[in-house]
Amino acid sequence: MSINQTQIAQQVVESILAQKLSPGERLGEQELADLFGVSRTLVREALMQLQARGFVEVRPRRGWYVVEPTVEDARDAFSARRIIESGILADAGRPLQSVTRRLRAHIAEEQQAIEGADAATRAFLLADFHVCLAEAMGHRSLSDILRDLTARTTLAASLYQSQHAASQSCAEHAAIVEALEAGNTTLARERMLAHIGHVEGALNPGQPLVRDRLRESLAPLTSQRTKAASTALS
Repeated sequence: MSINQTQIAQQVVESILAQKLSPGERLGEQELADLFGVSRTLVREALMQLQARGFVEVRPRRGWYVVEPTVEDARDAFSARRIIESGILADAGRPLQSVTRRLRAHIAEEQQAIEGADAATRAFLLADFHVCLAEAMGHRSLSDILRDLTARTTLAASLYQSQHAASQSCAEHAAIVEALEAGNTTLARERMLAHIGHVEGALNPGQPLVRDRLRESLAPLTSQRTKAASTALS
């Protein structure tokens, strides 16, 4: 099955969300072309898409690299997430039963990944909860924006050595859903803002871990969410 530049870009973003691609990691055009079985021209178009979205940069005479967000970049992305995610919860006018059912299923996947040894799937699912919430609430356009913002804060968490535990994130997600199940969107919004604050507050300025393991980094994930995303893109 042929793959286009948008699908290549999406796989890169998913690998960032899974913390399989690190800030500062090199993305070789030929290596990507070999991995995906496409031309370097198609890879370059995908990388240009990612550059426009703020995920990669060109370094003179060195090639393409995953961006290394500054502290200011990270703060800006977290601020944007607060506005969008609190707004989504404040605007929850549709019946919440189907929403909470979907989110509960997602949290169950998070818990399974935390109990298992698949760190990449765990990281992806914890980040993807926020995108899943936007989708479940019927905000398709915002879910795309939120995916990019969440990927940016994931890069910041990798770069600045976040101390926020996966189990804590999962518990905070569950608390948000409990508030929604009770019909208390005000409490859900408060818990969401607190959760984002905890994740941001756990950042510690540090050195990026630059790795050159592109083949492992871009291996597809196996969760139901990523399967669904791949199907939708095909």
